[in-house]
Amino acid sequence: MTRLASTAPAALLAVVLAACAGGPQPAATSPKGGGPAVSSERLRPWLSTYASDSMAGRETGTAGGMKATAWLAEEARKLGLEPAGENGTFFQEIPLRQALLQPGSAIEVAGRSLTADKDLLLFGAEPVFGVGRTFMGEAATVYGGRLGDRSAALTAEQVRGRLIVYQPPLGPDGKPMWMFWSSIDREVLAASRGALVTSLAATPEEIVALLRAPRVTVGDADQPDDAPFVAAIDDATARDILGADPATLRPGAIGRPVRGSMKLVVTRAPAPGRNVVAILRGSDPALRGQYVAIGAHNDHLGFDTAPVDHDSLLAHNRVVRPMGKQGPDRLPTAAEAARIRQLRDSLRKVRPPRLDSIYNGADDDGSGSVAALAIAEALLKSKVKPKRSLLFVWHAGEEKGIWGSRWYTDHPTVPLDAIVAQLNIDMVGRGSAADSTGAGPGGPNRLLLIGSRRLSTELGDLVEQVNRDGGHGISFDYGLDANGHPINVYCRSDHYMYARYGIPITFFTTGLHQDYHMVTDEVQYIDFPKMARISTFIADVALRLANNPRPPFVDKPKPDPQGECRQ
Repeated sequence: MTRLASTAPAALLAVVLAACAGGPQPAATSPKGGGPAVSSERLRPWLSTYASDSMAGRETGTAGGMKATAWLAEEARKLGLEPAGENGTFFQEIPLRQALLQPGSAIEVAGRSLTADKDLLLFGAEPVFGVGRTFMGEAATVYGGRLGDRSAALTAEQVRGRLIVYQPPLGPDGKPMWMFWSSIDREVLAASRGALVTSLAATPEEIVALLRAPRVTVGDADQPDDAPFVAAIDDATARDILGADPATLRPGAIGRPVRGSMKLVVTRAPAPGRNVVAILRGSDPALRGQYVAIGAHNDHLGFDTAPVDHDSLLAHNRVVRPMGKQGPDRLPTAAEAARIRQLRDSLRKVRPPRLDSIYNGADDDGSGSVAALAIAEALLKSKVKPKRSLLFVWHAGEEKGIWGSRWYTDHPTVPLDAIVAQLNIDMVGRGSAADSTGAGPGGPNRLLLIGSRRLSTELGDLVEQVNRDGGHGISFDYGLDANGHPINVYCRSDHYMYARYGIPITFFTTGLHQDYHMVTDEVQYIDFPKMARISTFIADVALRLANNPRPPFVDKPKPDPQGECRQ
């Protein structure tokens, strides 16, 4: 940061753009032994199309998502991959439903009307952003204590038929957490009329906006969801309901009755989610019925209705929010504000200001989606042919809560027990030395690996052996794979939906950066030579897995497929 502040404007721009794009790197070369190779020249035009404004942010359940998946399917067809979706197509549809809160929905207590989406922020129950039971009539209330405090937790009988008021769990810093759902006892919740959690003040603005928008969840519109509703409220509302400050009450204290109506109107979503599924058939008749799965997610965040100045946001995040949405935002200090202005003014010298509202998702996960296409092409052209088949799945709805990979592993189009490993590619286009990857600074040869030995020691060893044997020269960073890591990456992307069924996985990523989940995640900041090297390496790993005499041995405990993921 200090170097940037003292650099001349023209040089400053060069430094910033190089930091975003990683700087010039040598083109990828074929690994030793004549295996598959990916070129940066092949990646650039694909990603320029896939992450263009015309895709409108590729949000699942929208026209942009449908356009993006249609493009992926057409590119897979042109490569010569076999369709492996439903009904002879490349597509596997995921039924989506949309829930809209009926206008006027409110709850009354002690003469005060609590308006939904203002005083009550409705979360739903399962899944978290889903649809809850319609609340009608009157309910008694009870104080449930602080979530996470098992010593004072109420039983299902104590809350039966009542509305529970909880205080949110406390984070490591002692502050209330807005992410409270994992602390709610599902059996207790099921016996109640619903739960109100005093976490509204701690809920980030982007989550508030998300929860006020129409809810889209996986499922058919004609399938009723009778889960009790869960909503966030503020401390004043909790005092009105309980008749006292919750901090002065013991769990089990009875509050005032509430009455009202919160009705959710459920319809089919405007568009379905779509996984794109394709197969590169193996060459060995004895092994081609087994699959090495290669995955990426085809969706991103859509677009905002309130555009922002692209370069101002870029400069702000470069200085005070180096991990984008993964890190907290704050006001800059006076010195930081001066550096932001200098950076923005330097950018103004070479390009005019422009408003930006589209989440292009060039890195997240345009890079992974395009890398999977390039890997398929490289394996098709490789001198060494894969004996096992390669299963390519571009998953929908990862950004919504890993919908597509959950749906695919629950409704596979090939036998699930025939998948010997899954390689997940998400964000492999960045990771320069200036990027805050989540595990430390990046670098031209640095690649983060997650989960490679969590189920199979052999798989983790194979990944490292391929790097050595193929002369790839990649430096592995396992920092994000540590047990209990606060970013929790192992549980947050598509690979876990395979791992929960005991399928060994490896997650490949170059990590986080200032444009993570920002409208500034655009193609101009992608390091294509590095992306090509990583894609070549993953293709080599896939080829080794496809040609090994036996699949990687699972020597670690398998998780409960329906249980909660813990890193």
